[in-house]
Amino acid sequence: MITAPTKTMTFTPKEREFIRRELDMFFSSLPTVAEGIYIKTWRGGPHAGEPKIPEAAQTMLDRGLLRLDTTLRPPRLFFTEDGLAELRAMMADRRLADPAKFGHIRDELGLAG
Repeated sequence: MITAPTKTMTFTPKEREFIRRELDMFFSSLPTVAEGIYIKTWRGGPHAGEPKIPEAAQTMLDRGLLRLDTTLRPPRLFFTEDGLAELRAMMADRRLADPAKFGHIRDELGLAG
C-alpha cells in the first residue's frame, strides 16, 4: 500500500529564535501561549496603527502556523493548530528549547517533565 507523504512544517532557525525570545521570561513575567505574542504597531507614516510584523513571524503567518488578531490592543499573534503541533515538537526537543527555561510553556502545552 502506498501512502501519501505527510506534510511537515518545521520551524526555521530564525522562527525558533523568535519563538524562544517571545516566550522567554520578560521583566520577571512568564508569557503564555494562550495570551498570544504581542506585536508593536506603526506610530506614524502611511502604516500608522498597522502591526509591525517581524520577518520570522511573517513566514509563519504565510505558512499558516500563526494567525494575526488585530481586534485586540495591542495586536497579537496566536498559534494555529498546526503551529501548536510544531510548538509542542519544538518544546519537547531539549536541543531546541531548554526544559528549565521554558518549563512554563512545556506545562501549558501538557508536556511531561
